[in-house]
Amino acid sequence: MIKLIMMLSLTLIISTTMMIMHHIINKKMIMERNKMTPFECGFDPKSSSRLPFSTKFFLIGILFLIFDVEMVMILPMLITLKQSNLNLWMTMNILLMLMLMMGLYYEWKNGVIEWIN
Repeated sequence: MIKLIMMLSLTLIISTTMMIMHHIINKKMIMERNKMTPFECGFDPKSSSRLPFSTKFFLIGILFLIFDVEMVMILPMLITLKQSNLNLWMTMNILLMLMLMMGLYYEWKNGVIEWIN
């Protein structure tokens, strides 16, 4: 119990120290307004530095995240192959792959994956 209290107090001390240091350093940064302005090769920007982003790029990013999470679901299945019932394991893998393929086909048919119109 004493180790837990020591670890908790040490964590609290370190995090508080880091927050105080950030607050002190941040005050110096606020004073310099020129560092907060947009900067292009030594000149002021000619246009807005906040350009709208492409919705297609956003959708591709979301698709990447979805399929990345699905890959995280697939990889542990290889580890459980030895301990599982082969028929049940194969059925679950086929169902997961079919769902992934149906989602990919749906996105392809709706034109989400096409970059050029």
